[in-house]
Formats: sequence, C-alpha cells, structure tokens
Amino acid sequence: MELIKRYFTDLDELQLKQFEKIAEVYKDWNQKINVVSRKDIDEIYIRHVLHSLGIAKVQSFLPGSKVLDVGTGGGFPGIPLAIMFPETQFTLVDSIGKKIKVVEEVVDTLELKNVTAINDRVENISGDFDFIVSRAVAVMPSFVHWVKGKIAKESKHGRKNGILYLKGGDLTEELKPYRTVEIFELSEIFEQDFFDTKKVVYLPMKYRG
Repeated sequence: MELIKRYFTDLDELQLKQFEKIAEVYKDWNQKINVVSRKDIDEIYIRHVLHSLGIAKVQSFLPGSKVLDVGTGGGFPGIPLAIMFPETQFTLVDSIGKKIKVVEEVVDTLELKNVTAINDRVENISGDFDFIVSRAVAVMPSFVHWVKGKIAKESKHGRKNGILYLKGGDLTEELKPYRTVEIFELSEIFEQDFFDTKKVVYLPMKYRG
C-alpha cells in the first residue's frame, strides 16, 4: 500500500480506503475461488495493483469516458483503474463465470459505482469505447481482431482512442505489423525488479499495417 501512495500522491481519502481494502478482499475471495496465484496474492500491490496502474501513468481517463477491460480475470487492470478514475465508466469482461463473480463481489465491497462486470466473450459486447485495456491475454494480432469495431471514432483525449495493453518480454516480432505502436517501459516508471521487462503497449485505433 505504501507503494501506491509513493507513486500516486494525489489520492483522496476514499481512494486510499479502497486501495487499502483491496488486499483484504482479494485474500478473502482467493480462499474460496482461486483467481490469483498464492505467490501473487502476497505481493498483490506490486504484481496486480501497481502493474495495473502502469496504464494510469501512461494515460489519464477523462470524466465520462468509457474503458473496456478485456479478459479481466479477477479484475485487473480494470478495478485499480476504476478506483483511480472514479468518473470514468469501466466495463470488465471475462468469459469465465467464476472470475466475474469475484469481480462483482469486489466491486460491491469497494462500493465502486463506475464498474459493470459482464460474463461473456468480448466479441459479443456491444457499444464502443474510448480505450480498451488488457493484461496480456493474447498476442496483439489476435487481440486486435477480437476488439475490432469497439473503439469509438471520436477521441476526447489528447491521445487518439485505442488499445493500452500490459505486456512483458521481447515484443519485436509480435508488434512488427503495427507502425504506429508506442511502447512505454514500466521499469522507467516503477523501480521494483518485477517491472524490469514489463511494458504498456499503446496502439491507436487507426494504425498502419
């Protein structure tokens, strides 16, 4: 929790309470439904919360904007981002029902009013979104195919609407088709060893193949 305060110094009292409660609620639910590995649950702030908030260091979301979290699992990166941006609407999608059940319970416990959790495949989700976020659920070409047509054409932010993807390792081959892709090294933002190879990949909607 101290790490969250160190890297994000302008959190209000409600946000601090929600971030403090996040470890407790996930540990409780993880005993019933294993959504986070045992090793990760002990380091939830580094491996899940702070990792998710790497996106917030790259892109702030405006009030009234809409963000889709694809393959959210237990709620990452969507739930930490929803705490950080309480006036942005987040839709968290996963095809595995028990994971969405945990997300719904966490959302209720943290009293998040800006999160909708849906148990379905992303291809079946209607509507369009300013940004689509995710945490390494597939290689980028597959992911781009899944979310085709779900990014709003009109951009409200300084950065064009698109995909913000948390990935790790060497992405040279995977990202070769995308000339307009931008890569942000999380090791330049967070000093913990966990982030040495972690990145935020930004792909604007109108990329050139």
